[in-house]
Amino acid sequence: MLAIVDTGCANLASVGFAFERLGVGKIITQDAKIIASADHVILPGVGAFDFAMAALRERGLVQVLQNLTQPLMGICLGMQMLFDRSEEGVADGLGLITGNIERMDTGNLPAPHMGWNTLEDMAEDPLLAGINAGDYVYFVHSFAVPVQEETIASSTYGQIFSAVIRRGNIYGCQFHPERSGKTGARILANFLKVKP
Repeated sequence: MLAIVDTGCANLASVGFAFERLGVGKIITQDAKIIASADHVILPGVGAFDFAMAALRERGLVQVLQNLTQPLMGICLGMQMLFDRSEEGVADGLGLITGNIERMDTGNLPAPHMGWNTLEDMAEDPLLAGINAGDYVYFVHSFAVPVQEETIASSTYGQIFSAVIRRGNIYGCQFHPERSGKTGARILANFLKVKP
């Protein structure tokens, strides 16, 4: 079973529809027991870091997510919440991956980073099977993870940043795979093949 964590964010439905298009049963839930027993867990997110972390705390889900041993994927803000903290706010993140989220330096480019951009510098990883450097995915964000040890694909928009990260069973996509056409669908399908 796939559990999509109900963070109260606006993109829950679109994430759910992306898995329906793959023919995958899913449940959107804030029930700690369901999340803890799921085979795979998606942590979506759109909006502000502090608000999203407060929603997880209010739902009693912080420790649940911190203790998962099955594959967990954070999407966009959901990926950022996997880290220690963000320059966007003052709340602590989940601390599943060491590091801080930083405001993007977009130079002369418009902010936020919104639209299609390419994946680059890709590592060998089951999540990226069938994905090639130069493939396009869809981003909407003003904050990002610097390239670090857990980065398995990067992108560039004024600066180089982490587009996909992995640490053990923890994955993150800064872009929205549910809005990224065939490339995004392949990444979601690959995630579901990762063994708990």
